[in-house]
Amino acid sequence: MEMKKTISVLVENQPGVLARIAGLFSGRAFNIDSLAVGETEDPQVSRMTIVARGEEMILEQIVKQLNKLIDVIKVVDMTAETHVERELALVKIGALKKKADLLGVLKIFKAKVLDVSKESYLVEITGEDEKINSFIEAVSEFGVKEMSRTGTIAMARSKKAGKAKK
Repeated sequence: MEMKKTISVLVENQPGVLARIAGLFSGRAFNIDSLAVGETEDPQVSRMTIVARGEEMILEQIVKQLNKLIDVIKVVDMTAETHVERELALVKIGALKKKADLLGVLKIFKAKVLDVSKESYLVEITGEDEKINSFIEAVSEFGVKEMSRTGTIAMARSKKAGKAKK
């Protein structure tokens, strides 16, 4: 049965690490749905957030293989954790007609207008993957001229403190 897995990988911030991790996936003819990489609070460490779909057994094998790579510090299957996921998209939308309707859609999705011209609106939207997909579908009638998406980033929620004993 195919499933979606979000994997957080802390790696040493070194040249070639991304290529080695991408090679792990390509070597097994496995597709990455999204990949986001950035520095953490420690400039020597980067966090990679990888979203992939596939058979559970294969995805588990990928997690095990990631743990064996030299530059990998920690691998966390975010799917198994309580976590927060977000994605950012910049979308250029045609604005030649029905501007009031378009502005209504932007308000519903809490999209932020970054630039306006006679021909288009450039907007920013953040949220879970499903929200971004729904937004793109909703504005498609106005004409999506251009789009750039970051891919998913994720972080585990803090553990809740237990109740104090009396």
